Amino acid sequence: MKDRLLRAALLSVELRVSLPFHVTALHGLAVLMGPPGTGKSTLARGLAQQVAAVVNSKRARMIEVNPHGLMSAEHGQSQQRVTKLLTEIIPTLADDGLPTIVLLDEVESMAVARGAASLSANPADVHRATDAVLTALDENASRYPHLFTVATTNFTSALDTAFLSRADITVPMPLPGEEAIGAILTDTLRGFGTKYPELATLAEDPQLQTVAVRLSGRDGRAVRKLVTDAMLRRLDVTLDPNQLGIEDLLSAADAAVLNELEADHAAH
Repeated sequence: MKDRLLRAALLSVELRVSLPFHVTALHGLAVLMGPPGTGKSTLARGLAQQVAAVVNSKRARMIEVNPHGLMSAEHGQSQQRVTKLLTEIIPTLADDGLPTIVLLDEVESMAVARGAASLSANPADVHRATDAVLTALDENASRYPHLFTVATTNFTSALDTAFLSRADITVPMPLPGEEAIGAILTDTLRGFGTKYPELATLAEDPQLQTVAVRLSGRDGRAVRKLVTDAMLRRLDVTLDPNQLGIEDLLSAADAAVLNELEADHAAH
């Protein structure tokens, strides 16, 4: 996934600089889709550094946008803000031609599926805001070939189909498998190990894979939080995290599974 995203960004910048849009049909847009906690935003934030490592300038820029802050209840304000941001502010920030990655996190808030616009909202404003996003993408595709936009979404069905059709690539981001969960646990414990040396040793315990198996189906964020959840299970560990052991992690993992089963039972 990392390599595919990197190649898409590099190819987009290369081709859009030298060829017209009607030839490439590239909008400079990638969409990362999947459940929360699967690493979409983290992957996007790391892209600029990876691009910088291979382009001639050895430099790239990262601009992160929170689309929620653009939406307004005032008539027509959302459209104006989206248009100004995407066609004026961002191009001005990147007017030196440096390869620039633009992250639109949780983009479903500004590119809402127009056919499913909620009656509780103003359908006209929903249409205008989404139209503004599409128009900006079309305009920037040829005017600013050094811009590459990465949009993330937790709710693909909430995105407008015209927005998705403009994506050069879509990258599904699934929940981590057992091997990835083990790697996340190891990395988390090594991080804690910089302050609590015994946790760096715990990071190499082969029984971590048993913990990973029990955490199957969890997202990456929940896996990282398991380490601190385990520290809360015994007061002596809370006071001295160096005393955290594999049994604490296993106990916390079992508790997480049980809590989920109880929540599912209550929901049904």
